[in-house]
Amino acid sequence: MQLKLTYIWIVLSMLFTTCAISAESSTAYKLNQGDSLLISVWGEDTLQKEVKVLPDGSISFPLVGRIEVANTTAPEVEKRITDKLKTYLSDPQVTVLISNIEGNRFYIIGKVARPGAVILTGPTTVLQALSYAGGLDKFADLDEIKVLRDSAKGQVAIPINYSKLIKGQNLESNILLHTGDTILVP
Repeated sequence: MQLKLTYIWIVLSMLFTTCAISAESSTAYKLNQGDSLLISVWGEDTLQKEVKVLPDGSISFPLVGRIEVANTTAPEVEKRITDKLKTYLSDPQVTVLISNIEGNRFYIIGKVARPGAVILTGPTTVLQALSYAGGLDKFADLDEIKVLRDSAKGQVAIPINYSKLIKGQNLESNILLHTGDTILVP
């Protein structure tokens, strides 16, 4: 009986751990070009460095060289660096902290008060982004606003009907923005 209970406890623990890891990896922040990482290896003063994710999506770290990190999480980068350092160190303890999310941007161009790049610090809708930009210019075409988004099929233009949105209609067009999106206000 004790063996069965132990077995059930182990299976349940593994199940909950797997679910937690799965949930964490699906919601964890994915690195972008321009983000900065603080990488340190415990007990190795020469292996502490702040690095920036390059435009090609990689970083360079001593003894490891170049590693692809774009669209991965900090724990995934820790594992990649740890695996490569095992050639040189018996049990490397690597820590990767995201020190800057500057690569996590969207853009607003056209007839708004303050066009430009905006760092995406959390879930942001089109209306919130237009608010960040100081609102629309009086000459903006409210019914021709579009979000330009890169997809597997190339760039797509998602229409946003601002006139209806501000009346509480067509709310599904108040989409969440993704990294790299461009809001075009003609």
